[in-house]
Amino acid sequence: MAKISPVSIKYMIYANFKAEGPLEKPDVIGAIFGQTEGLLGSELEMRELQKEGKIGRIEVELETIDGKSIGKIKIPSALDRNETTLIAAAIETIDRIGPTEAKIEIEKIEDVRGTKREFILSRAKKLLEELESKEEFEEMAKSLKEEARASKIQEYGEEKLPAGEISGNEIIVVEGRADVVNLLKNRVNNVIGMNGTKLPKTIKELGREKVITLFIDGDRGGKLIAKNVIENANIAFVAIAPDGKEVEELTGKEILMALRKKMSVEEYMKKAKQNGDEDNHIEKSENQEENEEKQEEAQFKGNIKEALRKEYEKIKGTGSALLLDSNLGLIKKTSAKEVAKNISYSKKKIFAVIIDGTALSGIMKACDENGVSYLAATNFADIEDAKVNLVSL
Repeated sequence: MAKISPVSIKYMIYANFKAEGPLEKPDVIGAIFGQTEGLLGSELEMRELQKEGKIGRIEVELETIDGKSIGKIKIPSALDRNETTLIAAAIETIDRIGPTEAKIEIEKIEDVRGTKREFILSRAKKLLEELESKEEFEEMAKSLKEEARASKIQEYGEEKLPAGEISGNEIIVVEGRADVVNLLKNRVNNVIGMNGTKLPKTIKELGREKVITLFIDGDRGGKLIAKNVIENANIAFVAIAPDGKEVEELTGKEILMALRKKMSVEEYMKKAKQNGDEDNHIEKSENQEENEEKQEEAQFKGNIKEALRKEYEKIKGTGSALLLDSNLGLIKKTSAKEVAKNISYSKKKIFAVIIDGTALSGIMKACDENGVSYLAATNFADIEDAKVNLVSL
């Protein structure tokens, strides 16, 4: 007699029975084979189906109470849905088991594959969690390496310009600190930033000693900076970020591609003249620059702590963070984990930072380095050396 493989089982028939007298298990099994014989034709003959492995081993549980027998029957089936239900219905026609009258009722037909699907789904979720955990660890490791490289940033010259390792003969000059940080993260170490659009004296002095490549943003602002620097310092080459992109947002591949395509100042000026860029240059007056600086330094008027707590209500319970300007206008909303990076990368002056979570030492350091006036958080990890004004939420 062939046995049905557990792998092949599709359905399980569950039945209950009652008999008027005492019974043994063989009586029940015999009744199932004997009283269903010929009911459904030769193709669905129970004995033959079991020989072929389409019906599994019939299991019977019974007990005798006060001279009567009650019990349960389980019949595994590898047949399709329609054939299985016909078998179940045929079993309900049995009216005698052994020498006594009996009644069988089908309790349910269970799709065994559904249980397997539930197991597959549950197991898949666990495997996915493990995979995501691994990817998260890899991302953390990558981020840690990048942060370690970015931590090599130092201050150089009287203007305390952000810089990497510039002791070599060739250096790259970029606009701001965020550009320097991005290049350091991508293993370009011989970089120094101008800390704005003005040309520092330090860059002029370096131009007399070193071969300078000016790396500018791929927008009109970058072209204006290039014209000013080229006119006032000794620049050897110019590298340009892809159109519409800023140096601080470039990937490592984009940085290397831009640096490989650097051109001599003569070639750059020739192309600029052909494109008519030099005619679009508009010098800012000293008064205009002073007004912009005063506007950037404008401070919030009113009870700053109450105002920050009011803004905090907008993100309470979300684990988010807000970067605000001096009027408490939103510069950027980010996750609490990305605060330090966004402070360092922001080209806009950040006046206050609000965090729905703990302000770690790295965040406070970023605030101090970038001139943030207020840092509001639900908790602070370490406040001993913090220069930024702290507001507890």
